[in-house]
Amino acid sequence: MRLTTTTFITLDGVAQAPGAPDEDRSGGFDKGGWLVPLFDDDVASFVDESFRHGDAYLLGRRTFDIFEAFWPHADVEEDPVVAGGLNRNPKHVVSRTRTTSDWAGTTFHAGDLRATVEKLKAEPGDELQVHGSPSLVNQLAALDLVDEYRLAIFPVVIGSGIRVFPEGQVPRGLELVSARTSSSGAVLATYRSTGEPAFGAMPGVD
Repeated sequence: MRLTTTTFITLDGVAQAPGAPDEDRSGGFDKGGWLVPLFDDDVASFVDESFRHGDAYLLGRRTFDIFEAFWPHADVEEDPVVAGGLNRNPKHVVSRTRTTSDWAGTTFHAGDLRATVEKLKAEPGDELQVHGSPSLVNQLAALDLVDEYRLAIFPVVIGSGIRVFPEGQVPRGLELVSARTSSSGAVLATYRSTGEPAFGAMPGVD
């Protein structure tokens, strides 16, 4: 399976707590819910398109806790793509603090992240998907394990919070696969990892 990530981020790269004020207050973050006024049908379609390719999910513990509180109780007939996918397919959670869940199909992993992900990627299927989980995305990017990034970049600047691609991230080149804009002004872009970036100098620049 390919490893893909789908992440909501602000223009300055913050991915923390997009959905609600109390979603994730770690680090004293008090700007949760920044996504809500900008979420539209175009963004919903972007998310649905991603979920249609998912055969398994890899989640950080905090994101899993949020999903677990809602999606097992969602109407699968009303939402066969997202609710159906999350309830039908395997869910792998990276955590050193949780080991069990009543949500069927959930497995917890506390060992070496690279070894765990490489084993999961070797299983049959289309995509092993990460949704949200910005801290986990940072770790996966640093290990060069992500095959494709799906980013919904929203027209808002937050100024602080957990970022995707924080300072110190391992340099990587990316190839644009597709891009479009939503009615609220979000840029919905998909990038494929191409390995180490290339560098050069512009004419006339010493």
